[in-house]
Amino acid sequence: MGSAFNGLFVRRIIRHYLKYDKENPFIFISALLAFLGIAAGVMVLMIAMGIMNGTQKEFTKRLFVMNYPLTILPLEEKSVDDTLIQTLKQKFPHLKFSPYYTTQVITKNEGAVQGSLLYGVDFHQESGLNPIFAQAKGEGKSPFRAVLGDALSFEMNAPKGEKVTLYFSEQQAVGFGTMPLQKRFEVDGIFDSGLKAYDKAIIYTTLEAFEVLLDREKGFYDGLHLFTENPLKEIESIKKALPGNVIIEGWWEQNGNFFTAMAMEKKALFLVLLLIILVASLNIISSLLMTVMSRRSEIALMRTLGATKQEIRSIFFRLGVIIGTAGIIAGALLGGLGIWILTTFDIIAMPEDVYGTSRLPVDLALSDFGFILLGTAVIILLSSLYPAKKASQTDPLTVLKNE
Repeated sequence: MGSAFNGLFVRRIIRHYLKYDKENPFIFISALLAFLGIAAGVMVLMIAMGIMNGTQKEFTKRLFVMNYPLTILPLEEKSVDDTLIQTLKQKFPHLKFSPYYTTQVITKNEGAVQGSLLYGVDFHQESGLNPIFAQAKGEGKSPFRAVLGDALSFEMNAPKGEKVTLYFSEQQAVGFGTMPLQKRFEVDGIFDSGLKAYDKAIIYTTLEAFEVLLDREKGFYDGLHLFTENPLKEIESIKKALPGNVIIEGWWEQNGNFFTAMAMEKKALFLVLLLIILVASLNIISSLLMTVMSRRSEIALMRTLGATKQEIRSIFFRLGVIIGTAGIIAGALLGGLGIWILTTFDIIAMPEDVYGTSRLPVDLALSDFGFILLGTAVIILLSSLYPAKKASQTDPLTVLKNE
């Protein structure tokens, strides 16, 4: 009995076993179901991971604009001022800055009332950081002009050119008493961030309006927005240049719980959908085991003619790998086709005020695609081991004696 591994013999037997067997059609059907199950699992995983990743990127893009890459906040009064801004400009000339005031107000117009967050900004500097604001702002010259979100503008029935009344928490003297400070602002522009929570709550006005109405001291601010292309990389270097009476936050820190929840959901979905492939792999095991049982006499004959246990094991192991690999390739092609269809055609409509986009965002990351292929390949390899081992343990004397 020869001990050398005969690759040509192994390949010929594999081709023979892959053909349709009229006497045992269920074996072929089981293998076909395993192939289809793995293909469907890979396809569903690709599309699901693409949707999750696309949705996360879409929310990140929206939140990145409205929350700004980096924000400097004071720990003490008058710690964010023009001196700090000039120092940062000298050390980081590539950064863009937009100082701001902020306060809570009540917006009222034609009987409609809504709580809002009012920002006082320099319109020119803010436009350099916030493209949504830059598109919305008008050409008004009055310091008492406001840029509203489209959701707030709709609720207040206050289109561009109309006026809304803002009520502040500060009091003003009226006769022998006091009442909340109020001021009429002209709507200078309407912005649409794609997220209703922001469009309904945020109003922008000028720095001068805060300084006149709320007696804010010029040159001292409630915070400072910064723009950089790489906030994750630069936050530490900027932090070292700051005095101890201010802190710096990144947009990811301001929404940490949200993105942590999305990451957990993505991992959970990946594991759940991987179970589809795990179930499909059971068909590989059952198909190979049925092949082993139906081919026991052939295996025994091959063993008596000189085939080694290694060759028998290789035959059935490769059978499982071929079925699984074919499923992976077919699933990858179908998944790619599905992603292309979803990104090209508006098959699924989404409420823009909820998700920030009216089209289904699909963007499969290469890392996710790699994990899908790796996870599927591991399951297929493990599923092929036991049937291959079982086939190699076939005793030719016992089988031929019973035959």
